[in-house]
Amino acid sequence: MTTAIEMRDITMSFGANEVLKGINLELEPGKVTAILGANGAGKSTLIKVLSGVYNDYGGTVIIDGVAVDIDHPTTARSYGIEAVHQKIADGVVPGLSVAENFLFEAIVNNDVPRASSLRGLMPKARDVASVLDLDWSDEVLRSDIYELPIADQQLLLLARALVHEPRLLILDEPTSALSETEADRLFEVIRRLRDDGVAVLYVSHRLAEIDAIADRLLVLRDGVFVNDQSRPFDWPQALHSMLGVAEADPHDRTGELHGTDNVLCLEGIQLLPRSSPFDLSIRDSEVTGVFGLLGSGGSELARGIFGVDAFKEGTMKLAGEPYKPKEPADAIARDVYMVPEDRAATTIIKEWTISMTSTFPFLRDVSRFAVLNPMAEAKVGRSVVEEFGVVAQGPNDPVVSLSGGNQQKVVVGRWLRKQPTVMVLNEPFQGVDVGARHDLAEKTREVAAAGSAVIVMSTDLEEIMQVSDRVIVLADGNLRHDAYLSETSREEILERLSEVE
Repeated sequence: MTTAIEMRDITMSFGANEVLKGINLELEPGKVTAILGANGAGKSTLIKVLSGVYNDYGGTVIIDGVAVDIDHPTTARSYGIEAVHQKIADGVVPGLSVAENFLFEAIVNNDVPRASSLRGLMPKARDVASVLDLDWSDEVLRSDIYELPIADQQLLLLARALVHEPRLLILDEPTSALSETEADRLFEVIRRLRDDGVAVLYVSHRLAEIDAIADRLLVLRDGVFVNDQSRPFDWPQALHSMLGVAEADPHDRTGELHGTDNVLCLEGIQLLPRSSPFDLSIRDSEVTGVFGLLGSGGSELARGIFGVDAFKEGTMKLAGEPYKPKEPADAIARDVYMVPEDRAATTIIKEWTISMTSTFPFLRDVSRFAVLNPMAEAKVGRSVVEEFGVVAQGPNDPVVSLSGGNQQKVVVGRWLRKQPTVMVLNEPFQGVDVGARHDLAEKTREVAAAGSAVIVMSTDLEEIMQVSDRVIVLADGNLRHDAYLSETSREEILERLSEVE
């Protein structure tokens, strides 16, 4: 079979960070090729090279036997490459109607007159919508794009890509916002495109989806393909390739903690739209690690416990009493704390010092009669610097002046300096070096040993096995495994994760 698109020795770097390290890839017409990889493996970079978002790549892209230079998304489109990226906000244009978003590229390219009335655009917008049988009313087509549900925005972008009849369709986590019915419709479209000879590049963390739709599976790790399979897929082998070789035997670590009391009880909780409800009890005096691929439900579990977002279904009890936080302040009042996944977006404020960052959740501790006490604030900042080994000149240093690992020590330290009832850490080791990871893991275990129920979410199995006493495995929002580390193994964890339902 001829090749639709070929990539030869593709490299891509950001400064000194080499993200793609000599990628070779052939995409055949009429075949769905899936890419699986951990966060940071290079998947998004690869997609952006192919779709013309990044043009300073090394290597060669070949189409119909001819080397081409894909230097812009419009160039990629001229060669028949269409991409639907994971971030929906990057593809829709705020302030425009749904109809105008359907036709946005045509308007930009003057294929549709810019001065056309909204009424005049409606027939052409319906033509685009019909590609996916989207029978939306005129009222919907006239409404602002941000009034459209996220799932429908995703379908709009897909219809806009398909109307060009691509030779290569790239889909990056396309079902993340879709219901089961909408996902099934997408799979029907993909199968139809495959039968019509379109090459499809499908990027997803959902193993069941890849198993249902893909003809070929590639595993990307640290910027290179490390596994290439045809159906039927060997999922344990794929996950071993994706996650790498174990760094150390976790059972060499002495002092596994076993709690005795169920501090936080979750009953019938549903994490994702298509997942099954389950019960889970979190015990005191131990670290419970929650492991799963990106999108497995770990963040939803963390946010539900901390009152950021409510669970789809289910109830909670804390120390035997009903627990239903409507916002994080309710959780903090019950001594339930959380370190969020993205410290830069949700925790770090550019102008703030270490002391200000350290005391923010507990301003009453450093205030009197609603007036902040700078000396008390500085004392707390100093204690975080000293207790958590933050490399800084002092508590008045701007937190943004610190390295990523030291920023994370401040963020974690501001919560762990108190003794929480429940401590939730969502990806606490993300973007930190090995030394900082070790320090944070030891501090986390100290807090658990002192009586707290600690929950650590991570997509990195080695991190989970380094810090945890007990491991929970989530896949597509479903509970797959629950055991103490001394009672399980890395192989069993990966086997549970790889079970495709």
